[in-house]
Amino acid sequence: MAKENEDGQEKTEDPTPKRIQEAREKGDVPRSKDLNTMLLTLVAAAALLTLGPIIAEALKDVFRYNFSIDRVDLFDTQGMFRHLTHSAKESLMGMLPTMAVLVLATLIAPISLGGWNFSTKALAPKFSRLNPIEGIKRLFSLNSLVELFKSIAKVSVVGVSAVLVFLAYRMELPYLAWMAPEYAFGRMVEILAWVAIWVSSSLILIVLIDVPFQLHQYNEKMRMTLQEVKDEMKNTEGKPEVKGRIRQLQREMANRRMMSDVPQADVIITNPTHYAVALKYDDAGEIGAPELLAKGGDELAMKIREIAEANDIPVLQIPPLSRAIYYSTEIGDVIPEGLYMAVAQVLAYVYQLKQSKSGKAGHPGKAPSPEIPSEYKK
Repeated sequence: MAKENEDGQEKTEDPTPKRIQEAREKGDVPRSKDLNTMLLTLVAAAALLTLGPIIAEALKDVFRYNFSIDRVDLFDTQGMFRHLTHSAKESLMGMLPTMAVLVLATLIAPISLGGWNFSTKALAPKFSRLNPIEGIKRLFSLNSLVELFKSIAKVSVVGVSAVLVFLAYRMELPYLAWMAPEYAFGRMVEILAWVAIWVSSSLILIVLIDVPFQLHQYNEKMRMTLQEVKDEMKNTEGKPEVKGRIRQLQREMANRRMMSDVPQADVIITNPTHYAVALKYDDAGEIGAPELLAKGGDELAMKIREIAEANDIPVLQIPPLSRAIYYSTEIGDVIPEGLYMAVAQVLAYVYQLKQSKSGKAGHPGKAPSPEIPSEYKK
Protein backbone atom coordinates (compact mmCIF):
# COMPACT_ATOMS: atom_id res chain seq x y z
CA MET A 1 0.00 0.00 0.00
CA ALA A 2 1.35 3.40 -0.95
CA LYS A 3 2.18 5.86 1.82
CA GLU A 4 0.17 9.03 2.34
CA ASN A 5 1.29 12.61 2.84
CA GLU A 6 -0.06 15.03 5.41
CA ASP A 7 -3.10 15.79 3.19
CA GLY A 8 -4.03 12.11 3.02
CA GLN A 9 -3.04 11.73 -0.63
CA GLU A 10 -1.26 8.53 -1.60
CA LYS A 11 2.34 8.81 -2.79
CA THR A 12 2.09 6.71 -5.91
CA GLU A 13 4.59 8.49 -8.18
CA ASP A 14 8.33 7.93 -8.43
CA PRO A 15 10.44 10.92 -7.33
CA THR A 16 11.37 13.37 -10.04
CA PRO A 17 15.02 14.37 -10.66
CA LYS A 18 14.23 17.81 -9.25
CA ARG A 19 12.94 16.36 -5.98
CA ILE A 20 16.00 14.12 -5.62
CA GLN A 21 18.30 17.07 -6.35
CA GLU A 22 16.54 19.21 -3.74
CA ALA A 23 16.91 16.38 -1.21
CA ARG A 24 20.65 16.12 -1.96
CA GLU A 25 21.01 19.87 -1.43
CA LYS A 26 19.51 19.37 2.02
CA GLY A 27 21.96 16.54 2.71
CA ASP A 28 19.29 13.84 2.37
CA VAL A 29 20.91 10.92 0.53
CA PRO A 30 20.71 7.14 1.07
CA ARG A 31 23.33 5.95 3.56
CA SER A 32 24.14 2.65 5.26
CA LYS A 33 26.04 2.79 8.55
CA ASP A 34 26.59 -0.95 8.42
CA LEU A 35 28.17 -0.68 4.97
CA ASN A 36 30.50 2.06 6.21
CA THR A 37 31.46 0.00 9.27
CA MET A 38 32.10 -3.13 7.24
CA LEU A 39 34.25 -1.35 4.64
CA LEU A 40 36.20 0.53 7.28
CA THR A 41 36.93 -2.55 9.38
CA LEU A 42 37.83 -4.64 6.34
CA VAL A 43 40.23 -1.98 5.08
CA ALA A 44 41.71 -1.67 8.58
CA ALA A 45 42.18 -5.43 8.80
CA ALA A 46 43.72 -5.61 5.33
CA ALA A 47 46.04 -2.73 6.17
CA LEU A 48 47.03 -4.45 9.41
CA LEU A 49 47.70 -7.69 7.55
CA THR A 50 49.73 -5.94 4.84
CA LEU A 51 51.51 -3.34 6.95
CA GLY A 52 51.63 -5.47 10.09
CA PRO A 53 55.34 -6.31 9.72
CA ILE A 54 56.14 -2.59 9.83
CA ILE A 55 54.16 -2.18 13.07
CA ALA A 56 55.74 -5.33 14.56
CA GLU A 57 59.23 -4.14 13.70
CA ALA A 58 58.53 -0.75 15.28
CA LEU A 59 57.22 -2.40 18.44
CA LYS A 60 60.28 -4.65 18.61
CA ASP A 61 62.58 -1.63 18.36
CA VAL A 62 60.64 0.19 21.07
CA PHE A 63 60.75 -2.77 23.45
CA ARG A 64 64.41 -3.43 22.72
CA TYR A 65 65.30 0.20 23.33
CA ASN A 66 63.31 0.50 26.55
CA PHE A 67 64.46 -2.83 28.04
CA SER A 68 68.10 -1.91 27.62
CA ILE A 69 68.23 1.20 29.81
CA ASP A 70 71.53 2.34 31.27
CA ARG A 71 71.77 2.76 35.05
CA VAL A 72 72.52 6.42 34.55
CA ASP A 73 69.25 6.97 32.66
CA LEU A 74 67.27 5.42 35.51
CA PHE A 75 68.28 8.28 37.76
CA ASP A 76 68.18 10.97 35.06
CA THR A 77 64.79 12.54 34.35
CA GLN A 78 66.06 13.87 31.02
CA GLY A 79 67.23 10.40 30.05
CA MET A 80 63.80 8.93 30.77
CA PHE A 81 62.20 11.74 28.79
CA ARG A 82 64.43 10.88 25.86
CA HIS A 83 63.31 7.27 26.07
CA LEU A 84 59.67 8.34 26.15
CA THR A 85 60.11 10.69 23.17
CA HIS A 86 61.99 8.09 21.14
CA SER A 87 59.37 5.41 21.92
CA ALA A 88 56.49 7.68 20.93
CA LYS A 89 58.23 8.70 17.71
CA GLU A 90 59.04 5.14 16.67
CA SER A 91 55.55 3.90 17.51
CA LEU A 92 53.97 6.74 15.53
CA MET A 93 56.22 6.17 12.50
CA GLY A 94 55.46 2.45 12.58
CA MET A 95 51.69 3.02 12.68
CA LEU A 96 51.61 6.03 10.34
CA PRO A 97 51.07 4.04 7.08
CA THR A 98 48.18 2.11 8.66
CA MET A 99 46.68 5.30 10.07
CA ALA A 100 46.90 6.96 6.63
CA VAL A 101 45.02 4.05 5.05
CA LEU A 102 42.37 4.27 7.79
CA VAL A 103 41.91 8.02 7.26
CA LEU A 104 41.49 7.45 3.52
CA ALA A 105 39.00 4.65 4.15
CA THR A 106 37.08 6.88 6.57
CA LEU A 107 36.64 9.47 3.81
CA ILE A 108 35.75 7.01 1.05
CA ALA A 109 33.52 4.52 2.90
CA PRO A 110 30.58 6.93 3.50
CA ILE A 111 30.26 7.74 -0.22
CA SER A 112 30.04 4.07 -1.24
CA LEU A 113 26.24 4.46 -1.07
CA GLY A 114 24.69 7.77 -2.10
CA GLY A 115 27.89 9.25 -3.51
CA TRP A 116 29.76 12.37 -2.42
CA ASN A 117 27.46 15.06 -1.06
CA PHE A 118 28.23 18.16 0.98
CA SER A 119 25.39 20.35 2.16
CA THR A 120 25.53 23.35 4.43
CA LYS A 121 21.80 22.96 5.04
CA ALA A 122 22.47 19.63 6.74
CA LEU A 123 24.64 21.48 9.29
CA ALA A 124 21.81 23.78 10.33
CA PRO A 125 20.16 22.88 13.66
CA LYS A 126 16.74 21.20 13.43
CA PHE A 127 14.60 22.22 16.39
CA SER A 128 11.98 19.67 15.38
CA ARG A 129 14.31 17.01 16.76
CA LEU A 130 13.81 18.54 20.22
CA ASN A 131 10.09 17.83 20.04
CA PRO A 132 9.45 14.98 22.52
CA ILE A 133 6.32 13.83 20.68
CA GLU A 134 8.25 13.45 17.43
CA GLY A 135 11.00 11.68 19.36
CA ILE A 136 8.51 9.15 20.72
CA LYS A 137 7.15 8.60 17.22
CA ARG A 138 10.64 7.89 15.92
CA LEU A 139 11.32 5.61 18.88
CA PHE A 140 8.35 3.37 18.03
CA SER A 141 8.61 3.69 14.24
CA LEU A 142 9.21 0.87 11.77
CA ASN A 143 12.73 2.16 11.19
CA SER A 144 13.55 1.90 14.92
CA LEU A 145 12.19 -1.64 14.99
CA VAL A 146 14.35 -2.57 12.03
CA GLU A 147 17.39 -0.98 13.68
CA LEU A 148 16.71 -3.02 16.82
CA PHE A 149 16.61 -6.29 14.88
CA LYS A 150 19.74 -5.24 12.99
CA SER A 151 21.58 -4.57 16.25
CA ILE A 152 20.58 -7.94 17.62
CA ALA A 153 21.62 -9.62 14.38
CA LYS A 154 24.97 -7.79 14.33
CA VAL A 155 25.77 -8.74 17.91
CA SER A 156 24.82 -12.34 17.19
CA VAL A 157 26.73 -12.63 13.94
CA VAL A 158 29.84 -10.84 15.20
CA GLY A 159 29.73 -12.78 18.47
CA VAL A 160 29.50 -16.14 16.73
CA SER A 161 32.29 -15.15 14.33
CA ALA A 162 34.52 -14.03 17.20
CA VAL A 163 33.95 -17.33 19.04
CA LEU A 164 34.73 -19.37 15.91
CA VAL A 165 37.91 -17.38 15.26
CA PHE A 166 38.98 -17.77 18.89
CA LEU A 167 38.43 -21.52 18.68
CA ALA A 168 40.51 -21.63 15.51
CA TYR A 169 43.50 -19.98 17.24
CA ARG A 170 42.99 -21.32 20.77
CA MET A 171 45.85 -23.79 20.48
CA GLU A 172 48.33 -21.21 19.22
CA LEU A 173 47.65 -18.23 21.48
CA PRO A 174 49.25 -19.70 24.68
CA TYR A 175 52.49 -20.37 22.80
CA LEU A 176 52.95 -16.68 21.96
CA ALA A 177 54.10 -16.09 25.54
CA TRP A 178 56.95 -18.59 25.06
CA MET A 179 58.07 -17.36 21.66
CA ALA A 180 60.99 -14.99 21.17
CA PRO A 181 59.78 -11.35 21.02
CA GLU A 182 61.03 -10.82 17.45
CA TYR A 183 58.73 -13.66 16.31
CA ALA A 184 55.91 -13.16 18.80
CA PHE A 185 55.21 -9.56 17.74
CA GLY A 186 54.91 -10.40 14.05
CA ARG A 187 52.71 -13.43 14.66
CA MET A 188 50.52 -11.53 17.12
CA VAL A 189 49.85 -8.73 14.61
CA GLU A 190 49.09 -11.30 11.89
CA ILE A 191 46.61 -13.13 14.13
CA LEU A 192 44.91 -9.84 15.04
CA ALA A 193 44.63 -8.95 11.36
CA TRP A 194 43.02 -12.28 10.44
CA VAL A 195 40.66 -12.05 13.41
CA ALA A 196 39.59 -8.57 12.24
CA ILE A 197 39.10 -9.79 8.66
CA TRP A 198 36.91 -12.74 9.65
CA VAL A 199 34.84 -10.73 12.11
CA SER A 200 34.43 -7.87 9.60
CA SER A 201 33.50 -10.29 6.83
CA SER A 202 30.66 -11.56 8.95
CA LEU A 203 29.07 -8.11 8.59
CA ILE A 204 28.57 -8.78 4.88
CA LEU A 205 25.42 -10.70 5.77
CA ILE A 206 24.05 -7.64 7.56
CA VAL A 207 25.06 -5.32 4.73
CA LEU A 208 23.34 -7.47 2.09
CA ILE A 209 20.11 -6.87 3.99
CA ASP A 210 20.69 -3.28 5.10
CA VAL A 211 21.68 -1.71 1.75
CA PRO A 212 18.52 -2.78 -0.17
CA PHE A 213 16.45 -1.79 2.85
CA GLN A 214 18.00 1.70 3.01
CA LEU A 215 17.49 2.21 -0.74
CA HIS A 216 13.87 1.07 -0.43
CA GLN A 217 13.26 3.36 2.54
CA TYR A 218 14.82 6.31 0.75
CA ASN A 219 12.78 5.73 -2.40
CA GLU A 220 9.58 5.41 -0.37
CA LYS A 221 10.37 8.63 1.47
CA MET A 222 11.04 10.46 -1.81
CA ARG A 223 7.86 9.25 -3.54
CA MET A 224 5.39 11.94 -4.54
CA THR A 225 1.67 12.32 -4.94
CA LEU A 226 0.23 12.97 -8.37
CA GLN A 227 -0.65 16.50 -7.32
CA GLU A 228 2.94 17.17 -6.20
CA VAL A 229 4.20 16.05 -9.61
CA LYS A 230 1.71 18.36 -11.34
CA ASP A 231 2.64 21.30 -9.11
CA GLU A 232 6.33 20.74 -9.77
CA MET A 233 5.75 20.68 -13.51
CA LYS A 234 3.79 23.92 -13.26
CA ASN A 235 6.52 25.60 -11.21
CA THR A 236 9.28 24.30 -13.46
CA GLU A 237 7.77 24.66 -16.91
CA GLY A 238 4.94 27.09 -16.26
CA LYS A 239 1.20 26.60 -16.34
CA PRO A 240 -0.18 24.85 -19.45
CA GLU A 241 -2.47 27.82 -20.16
CA VAL A 242 0.47 30.24 -20.11
CA LYS A 243 2.62 27.92 -22.23
CA GLY A 244 -0.20 27.54 -24.74
CA ARG A 245 -0.63 31.30 -24.93
CA ILE A 246 3.10 31.77 -25.47
CA ARG A 247 3.11 29.18 -28.27
CA GLN A 248 0.12 30.91 -29.86
CA LEU A 249 1.88 34.27 -29.78
CA GLN A 250 5.01 32.71 -31.23
CA ARG A 251 2.99 31.19 -34.07
CA GLU A 252 1.30 34.51 -34.75
CA MET A 253 4.64 36.31 -34.87
CA ALA A 254 6.06 33.66 -37.20
CA ASN A 255 3.01 33.92 -39.45
CA ARG A 256 3.32 37.70 -39.61
CA ARG A 257 6.96 37.43 -40.60
CA MET A 258 6.04 34.81 -43.17
CA MET A 259 3.25 36.96 -44.62
CA SER A 260 5.59 39.90 -44.99
CA ASP A 261 7.67 37.74 -47.38
CA VAL A 262 4.74 36.75 -49.62
CA PRO A 263 4.91 39.93 -51.79
CA GLN A 264 8.43 38.87 -52.83
CA ALA A 265 7.22 35.54 -54.27
CA ASP A 266 7.25 34.76 -58.01
CA VAL A 267 4.29 32.38 -57.90
CA ILE A 268 1.66 31.00 -55.52
CA ILE A 269 0.66 27.36 -56.03
CA THR A 270 -2.63 26.30 -54.44
CA ASN A 271 -4.72 23.18 -53.81
CA PRO A 272 -6.87 25.41 -54.51
CA THR A 273 -8.54 25.95 -51.10
CA HIS A 274 -6.74 23.82 -48.52
CA TYR A 275 -3.07 24.56 -49.26
CA ALA A 276 -1.01 27.43 -50.63
CA VAL A 277 2.76 27.72 -51.09
CA ALA A 278 4.73 30.80 -52.13
CA LEU A 279 7.90 30.24 -54.20
CA LYS A 280 10.67 32.59 -55.20
CA TYR A 281 13.40 31.87 -57.70
CA ASP A 282 16.57 33.96 -57.86
CA ASP A 283 18.85 32.69 -60.61
CA ALA A 284 21.54 35.09 -59.45
CA GLY A 285 21.56 33.68 -55.92
CA GLU A 286 24.09 31.32 -54.39
CA ILE A 287 21.69 28.36 -54.24
CA GLY A 288 20.17 28.64 -57.69
CA ALA A 289 17.01 26.72 -56.68
CA PRO A 290 13.45 27.86 -55.89
CA GLU A 291 12.94 28.81 -52.23
CA LEU A 292 9.78 28.38 -50.17
CA LEU A 293 8.86 31.80 -48.71
CA ALA A 294 5.52 30.86 -47.11
CA LYS A 295 3.03 28.05 -46.80
CA GLY A 296 -0.26 27.53 -45.05
CA GLY A 297 -3.51 25.65 -44.93
CA ASP A 298 -7.15 26.69 -44.88
CA GLU A 299 -7.46 30.26 -43.48
CA LEU A 300 -3.71 30.85 -43.75
CA ALA A 301 -3.78 29.61 -47.35
CA MET A 302 -6.61 32.01 -48.12
CA LYS A 303 -4.64 34.88 -46.57
CA ILE A 304 -1.62 34.01 -48.75
CA ARG A 305 -3.84 34.10 -51.87
CA GLU A 306 -5.29 37.47 -50.86
CA ILE A 307 -1.82 38.99 -50.44
CA ALA A 308 -0.76 37.48 -53.76
CA GLU A 309 -3.75 38.97 -55.59
CA ALA A 310 -3.15 42.34 -53.96
CA ASN A 311 0.46 42.29 -55.20
CA ASP A 312 -0.36 40.90 -58.66
CA ILE A 313 1.46 37.62 -58.08
CA PRO A 314 0.36 34.68 -60.27
CA VAL A 315 -1.77 32.13 -58.40
CA LEU A 316 -1.83 28.70 -60.04
CA GLN A 317 -4.08 25.82 -59.04
CA ILE A 318 -1.88 22.71 -59.15
CA PRO A 319 -3.12 20.55 -56.22
CA PRO A 320 -0.55 17.66 -56.42
CA LEU A 321 2.42 20.03 -56.57
CA SER A 322 1.11 22.31 -53.80
CA ARG A 323 0.63 19.34 -51.46
CA ALA A 324 4.06 17.89 -52.35
CA ILE A 325 5.84 21.17 -51.59
CA TYR A 326 3.76 21.80 -48.45
CA TYR A 327 4.71 18.49 -46.84
CA SER A 328 8.31 18.16 -48.08
CA THR A 329 9.71 21.67 -47.61
CA GLU A 330 10.09 23.98 -44.62
CA ILE A 331 9.85 27.75 -44.83
CA GLY A 332 13.17 29.29 -45.90
CA ASP A 333 14.43 26.03 -47.48
CA VAL A 334 14.83 25.26 -51.16
CA ILE A 335 12.58 22.66 -52.69
CA PRO A 336 13.83 19.03 -52.92
CA GLU A 337 15.70 17.95 -56.02
CA GLY A 338 12.91 15.52 -56.86
CA LEU A 339 10.57 18.45 -57.50
CA TYR A 340 12.99 20.51 -59.59
CA MET A 341 11.49 19.43 -62.93
CA ALA A 342 7.90 20.07 -61.85
CA VAL A 343 8.69 23.52 -60.40
CA ALA A 344 10.78 24.40 -63.43
CA GLN A 345 7.75 23.87 -65.66
CA VAL A 346 5.71 26.14 -63.41
CA LEU A 347 8.36 28.89 -63.35
CA ALA A 348 8.66 28.68 -67.15
CA TYR A 349 4.89 29.15 -67.41
CA VAL A 350 5.07 32.16 -65.01
CA TYR A 351 7.82 33.68 -67.14
CA GLN A 352 5.64 33.30 -70.23
CA LEU A 353 2.76 34.96 -68.37
CA LYS A 354 4.98 37.95 -67.60
CA GLN A 355 6.06 38.13 -71.22
CA SER A 356 2.41 38.01 -72.26
CA LYS A 357 1.45 40.86 -69.92
CA SER A 358 4.26 43.03 -71.27
CA GLY A 359 3.08 42.36 -74.82
CA LYS A 360 6.25 40.56 -75.84
CA ALA A 361 4.55 37.19 -76.35
CA GLY A 362 1.13 35.62 -76.57
CA HIS A 363 -0.76 34.00 -73.70
CA PRO A 364 0.83 30.66 -72.78
CA GLY A 365 -2.54 29.01 -72.36
CA LYS A 366 -3.55 26.55 -69.66
CA ALA A 367 -1.36 26.14 -66.58
CA PRO A 368 0.92 23.07 -66.68
CA SER A 369 0.16 19.82 -64.82
CA PRO A 370 3.67 18.49 -64.12
CA GLU A 371 4.27 14.89 -63.12
CA ILE A 372 4.99 14.48 -59.39
CA PRO A 373 7.36 11.70 -58.25
CA SER A 374 5.53 9.00 -56.29
CA GLU A 375 7.52 9.62 -53.09
CA TYR A 376 6.16 13.21 -52.94
CA LYS A 377 2.53 12.42 -53.60
CA LYS A 378 0.20 13.12 -50.67
